[in-house]
Amino acid sequence: MALKSTIYKAEMSIADIDHAHYENHALTIARHPSETELRMMVRVLAFAINAHQVQSLCGGDGAIGFGAGLSSADEPDLWVKDFQGSIKLWVDVGQPEEKPIAKACQRAELVQIYCFSQAADPWWRRIEPKLSRSSKLQVFRIAPEEAGALGQMAQRQMHLQATIQDAAISLSSGKDHLTIPIERLR
Repeated sequence: MALKSTIYKAEMSIADIDHAHYENHALTIARHPSETELRMMVRVLAFAINAHQVQSLCGGDGAIGFGAGLSSADEPDLWVKDFQGSIKLWVDVGQPEEKPIAKACQRAELVQIYCFSQAADPWWRRIEPKLSRSSKLQVFRIAPEEAGALGQMAQRQMHLQATIQDAAISLSSGKDHLTIPIERLR
Protein backbone atom coordinates (compact mmCIF):
# COMPACT_ATOMS: atom_id res chain seq x y z
CA MET A 1 0.00 0.00 0.00
CA ALA A 2 1.36 3.40 -0.99
CA LEU A 3 1.98 6.00 1.66
CA LYS A 4 -0.28 9.05 1.57
CA SER A 5 0.70 12.67 1.87
CA THR A 6 0.55 14.30 5.30
CA ILE A 7 -1.72 17.35 5.39
CA TYR A 8 -0.62 20.56 7.09
CA LYS A 9 -2.80 23.64 7.58
CA ALA A 10 -1.50 27.17 7.91
CA GLU A 11 -3.16 30.51 8.47
CA MET A 12 -0.68 32.97 6.99
CA SER A 13 -0.75 36.75 7.20
CA ILE A 14 1.53 38.38 4.64
CA ALA A 15 2.82 41.93 4.86
CA ASP A 16 4.93 42.44 1.74
CA ILE A 17 6.17 45.98 2.22
CA ASP A 18 8.34 45.85 -0.91
CA HIS A 19 5.28 45.25 -3.12
CA ALA A 20 2.51 46.88 -1.01
CA HIS A 21 0.75 43.52 -0.70
CA TYR A 22 -1.11 42.73 2.52
CA GLU A 23 -3.28 39.63 2.66
CA ASN A 24 -4.33 36.64 4.75
CA HIS A 25 -4.22 33.12 3.29
CA ALA A 26 -5.61 29.80 4.52
CA LEU A 27 -3.14 27.22 3.19
CA THR A 28 -3.51 23.48 2.89
CA ILE A 29 -0.13 21.89 2.27
CA ALA A 30 0.26 18.25 1.28
CA ARG A 31 3.68 16.94 2.30
CA HIS A 32 4.70 14.04 0.06
CA PRO A 33 6.00 11.00 2.03
CA SER A 34 9.51 11.57 0.63
CA GLU A 35 9.48 15.31 1.35
CA THR A 36 11.12 16.72 4.48
CA GLU A 37 9.43 19.30 6.67
CA LEU A 38 12.26 21.66 5.73
CA ARG A 39 11.48 21.41 2.01
CA MET A 40 7.78 21.87 2.70
CA MET A 41 8.48 25.02 4.73
CA VAL A 42 10.63 26.42 1.91
CA ARG A 43 7.55 25.97 -0.32
CA VAL A 44 5.51 27.92 2.25
CA LEU A 45 8.21 30.61 2.30
CA ALA A 46 8.13 30.80 -1.52
CA PHE A 47 4.35 31.21 -1.32
CA ALA A 48 4.73 34.21 0.99
CA ILE A 49 7.43 35.76 -1.18
CA ASN A 50 5.37 35.38 -4.36
CA ALA A 51 1.81 36.03 -3.18
CA HIS A 52 1.98 39.53 -4.69
CA GLN A 53 2.58 38.02 -8.14
CA VAL A 54 -1.16 37.37 -8.65
CA GLN A 55 -1.55 41.13 -8.93
CA SER A 56 1.82 41.81 -10.58
CA LEU A 57 1.63 39.13 -13.28
CA CYS A 58 -2.13 38.64 -13.69
CA GLY A 59 -3.57 42.02 -12.74
CA GLY A 60 -5.50 40.22 -10.01
CA ASP A 61 -7.15 37.86 -12.52
CA GLY A 62 -5.42 34.68 -11.40
CA ALA A 63 -4.52 32.51 -8.45
CA ILE A 64 -1.48 31.25 -6.60
CA GLY A 65 -1.35 27.68 -5.40
CA PHE A 66 0.76 24.66 -4.69
CA GLY A 67 1.31 22.28 -7.57
CA ALA A 68 1.82 18.53 -7.32
CA GLY A 69 5.57 19.11 -6.93
CA LEU A 70 7.30 15.84 -6.04
CA SER A 71 4.23 13.85 -7.10
CA SER A 72 4.42 15.00 -10.72
CA ALA A 73 7.31 16.09 -12.91
CA ASP A 74 4.88 18.14 -15.00
CA GLU A 75 3.88 20.47 -12.17
CA PRO A 76 5.88 22.89 -10.06
CA ASP A 77 5.99 23.18 -6.30
CA LEU A 78 4.09 26.47 -6.58
CA TRP A 79 2.57 28.40 -9.43
CA VAL A 80 0.60 31.46 -10.41
CA LYS A 81 -1.90 30.91 -13.21
CA ASP A 82 -4.27 33.36 -14.81
CA PHE A 83 -7.92 32.43 -15.22
CA GLN A 84 -7.30 31.27 -18.81
CA GLY A 85 -4.89 28.64 -17.47
CA SER A 86 -1.65 30.31 -18.62
CA ILE A 87 1.25 29.72 -16.26
CA LYS A 88 2.61 33.11 -15.26
CA LEU A 89 5.01 31.90 -12.56
CA TRP A 90 6.57 28.45 -12.03
CA VAL A 91 8.39 27.92 -8.73
CA ASP A 92 10.54 24.90 -7.89
CA VAL A 93 12.26 24.24 -4.59
CA GLY A 94 15.58 22.43 -4.29
CA GLN A 95 18.12 21.72 -6.97
CA PRO A 96 16.36 20.54 -10.13
CA GLU A 97 18.29 19.36 -13.16
CA GLU A 98 18.73 21.35 -16.34
CA LYS A 99 16.07 19.63 -18.49
CA PRO A 100 13.10 20.19 -16.14
CA ILE A 101 14.16 23.82 -15.69
CA ALA A 102 14.40 24.34 -19.46
CA LYS A 103 10.98 22.72 -19.90
CA ALA A 104 9.49 24.99 -17.22
CA CYS A 105 10.96 28.02 -19.02
CA GLN A 106 9.09 26.94 -22.16
CA ARG A 107 5.79 26.60 -20.30
CA ALA A 108 5.83 29.66 -18.00
CA GLU A 109 6.45 33.38 -18.33
CA LEU A 110 8.73 33.40 -15.27
CA VAL A 111 10.54 30.53 -13.51
CA GLN A 112 12.02 30.74 -10.03
CA ILE A 113 14.17 28.22 -8.18
CA TYR A 114 14.68 28.38 -4.40
CA CYS A 115 17.70 26.32 -3.34
CA PHE A 116 18.54 25.86 0.32
CA SER A 117 20.99 23.03 0.99
CA GLN A 118 24.74 22.89 1.62
CA ALA A 119 25.13 21.61 -1.96
CA ALA A 120 23.39 24.63 -3.52
CA ASP A 121 26.58 26.45 -4.50
CA PRO A 122 28.23 23.51 -6.33
CA TRP A 123 24.88 22.71 -7.98
CA TRP A 124 24.56 26.27 -9.25
CA ARG A 125 28.16 26.42 -10.53
CA ARG A 126 27.54 23.20 -12.46
CA ILE A 127 24.17 24.10 -13.93
CA GLU A 128 24.46 27.86 -14.52
CA PRO A 129 26.36 27.69 -17.86
CA LYS A 130 23.73 25.34 -19.26
CA LEU A 131 20.91 27.79 -18.47
CA SER A 132 22.59 31.04 -19.48
CA ARG A 133 20.25 31.62 -22.44
CA SER A 134 17.03 31.63 -20.45
CA SER A 135 15.92 35.17 -19.64
CA LYS A 136 12.89 33.83 -17.77
CA LEU A 137 14.90 32.15 -15.01
CA GLN A 138 15.54 33.53 -11.53
CA VAL A 139 17.49 31.55 -8.93
CA PHE A 140 17.45 32.33 -5.22
CA ARG A 141 19.51 30.88 -2.39
CA ILE A 142 18.47 30.54 1.23
CA ALA A 143 21.42 30.00 3.54
CA PRO A 144 21.36 26.43 4.92
CA GLU A 145 21.56 27.68 8.53
CA GLU A 146 18.37 29.74 8.18
CA ALA A 147 16.69 27.02 6.15
CA GLY A 148 17.38 24.47 8.90
CA ALA A 149 15.69 26.68 11.48
CA LEU A 150 12.76 27.12 9.10
CA GLY A 151 12.19 23.35 9.08
CA GLN A 152 11.87 23.44 12.88
CA MET A 153 8.79 25.71 12.56
CA ALA A 154 6.68 23.04 10.84
CA GLN A 155 3.55 22.03 12.75
CA ARG A 156 0.42 20.28 11.50
CA GLN A 157 -1.55 23.44 12.42
CA MET A 158 0.34 26.72 11.96
CA HIS A 159 -0.36 30.41 12.39
CA LEU A 160 2.32 32.33 10.52
CA GLN A 161 3.11 36.00 10.00
CA ALA A 162 5.38 36.83 7.06
CA THR A 163 6.90 40.28 6.63
CA ILE A 164 8.90 40.96 3.48
CA GLN A 165 11.16 43.97 3.20
CA ASP A 166 14.51 44.72 1.53
CA ALA A 167 15.10 41.22 0.09
CA ALA A 168 14.57 39.55 3.46
CA ILE A 169 11.60 37.78 4.94
CA SER A 170 10.71 37.58 8.61
CA LEU A 171 8.57 34.61 9.50
CA SER A 172 6.94 34.26 12.89
CA SER A 173 4.86 31.55 14.48
CA GLY A 174 3.47 31.54 17.99
CA LYS A 175 6.83 30.65 19.51
CA ASP A 176 9.50 31.13 16.81
CA HIS A 177 10.77 34.09 14.81
CA LEU A 178 13.23 33.96 11.91
CA THR A 179 14.66 36.58 9.61
CA ILE A 180 15.77 34.94 6.40
CA PRO A 181 17.84 36.82 3.82
CA ILE A 182 17.16 35.72 0.27
CA GLU A 183 20.19 35.91 -2.01
CA ARG A 184 19.51 36.19 -5.73
CA LEU A 185 22.01 34.10 -7.70
CA ARG A 186 20.46 34.98 -11.06
